[in-house]
Amino acid sequence: MEQQGSQNFPAFLDMGGRRIVLVGGGPNAERKAVRLIGHGAHIDVIAPQLSESLMASVKEHQLNHVERTWQASDFEGACLVVAASDDRQSNVAIAEAARTAGCWVNAANQPEISNFLIPSLVDRSPLLIAVSSSGTSPVLARLLTARIDAFLPHTYSELGKLADRYRERIRESIGNWRQRRRFWERLLNGRLGELILQGRLTNIDEALEQAIREHDGEQLDGEVYLVGAGPGDPDLLSFRALRLMQQCDVVLYDRLVSEPIMALVNSAAEKVYVGKQRSNHAVPQESINSLLVTHARAGKRVLRLKGGDPFIFGRGGEEIETLAAEGIPFQVVPGVTAAAGCASYAGIPLTHRDHAQSCLFVTGHLKDGSVNLDWPALTRAQQTVVIYMGLEGLPVICQQLIRHGLPATHPIAIVSQGTLSNQQVITGTLDSLPDLVAASESVKAPTLIIIGNVVSLREKLAWFETRT
Repeated sequence: MEQQGSQNFPAFLDMGGRRIVLVGGGPNAERKAVRLIGHGAHIDVIAPQLSESLMASVKEHQLNHVERTWQASDFEGACLVVAASDDRQSNVAIAEAARTAGCWVNAANQPEISNFLIPSLVDRSPLLIAVSSSGTSPVLARLLTARIDAFLPHTYSELGKLADRYRERIRESIGNWRQRRRFWERLLNGRLGELILQGRLTNIDEALEQAIREHDGEQLDGEVYLVGAGPGDPDLLSFRALRLMQQCDVVLYDRLVSEPIMALVNSAAEKVYVGKQRSNHAVPQESINSLLVTHARAGKRVLRLKGGDPFIFGRGGEEIETLAAEGIPFQVVPGVTAAAGCASYAGIPLTHRDHAQSCLFVTGHLKDGSVNLDWPALTRAQQTVVIYMGLEGLPVICQQLIRHGLPATHPIAIVSQGTLSNQQVITGTLDSLPDLVAASESVKAPTLIIIGNVVSLREKLAWFETRT
């Protein structure tokens, strides 16, 4: 059968006390030295001269500098040899001599003469993540490494240290390997693991000892994650939100959560749609509260995923009131609220020294479904007003604002499908916008209304729709 994929076998080697020979003193050697230092090996650097930065590393890390050109005998007894001169032909000669001496060889930027590769590394010791492109694209490997590095909190190292400290203790206490694996999975993905990732390390050992003592092979306690998904663009998710989305057991989501964001949720999680819209609640709020409690008490990690921010017109306060009363552990992850996200993508700053010194967020309909707002408060000068869920009430909103003192020519905008690829923004005045929206067939919920002189800045500040 024809072999598929790379022939490179990924492995982590114990380099403690072993000898590495690095040949070269220029830029290539500098880059290789950074990768080699810090893994317990004895490193010989062979070159007549070293660059200033490489010499500083040699001194700082107490490497052995052999101040001359290389010789074949230099490779005897070495574990690894890195050919990092700045001359490709010299690297070929070094590689041949090293292989003759029985060494594994890596040549800088020459994978064809290398029989091992040095990967890009994400270091959360004792957790290490290596990324390699099999020598085809080091830049791509570095870009991917940077993304992983940015995504993983540095506190993951604390999880690794905890696992190392308690490995034998848990092995002795929980004899069944299936139960032991389940214990670790639930522990590291559960509330205790989250506390460590948040840097809340006080009494972690005591809490783990208690979890071991109380373990009886049954499922651990559940928890609810109240997470803001932002206005729609998945790039606006926080790292913490994404982490919880990918480790949940069940997700309760509404219609304001975009499809690209739902695609990032753990594919194995049970997905429960509880979408709500004006006067048409797919699942009543009381039932949603009950579902959160029921799933958490069944030991599940419950993701309550909401568009925007859960504490800004998201009923998050109502839901966690129920959780607190029922004694269910929960945590809240804020999201980019629709006002901030949609205004930014529309090119409309919510505050501006020349136009608005305050910003007011209101909802376009109240609990009873009416549009009965504090109109005098909405008509103050030098202010931006952002109205959530106001599409159906737009004509009434514009009429009332004019009736309470704003000029009919006052700028107003409506943003539909904000931050998504099909975003649409219509600008106008209080007397013209309702007709403009009525004539448009593409404006649909979710929408956001922005009222104020800042809307006039969109013409020169719009950026999202004009990208090439």
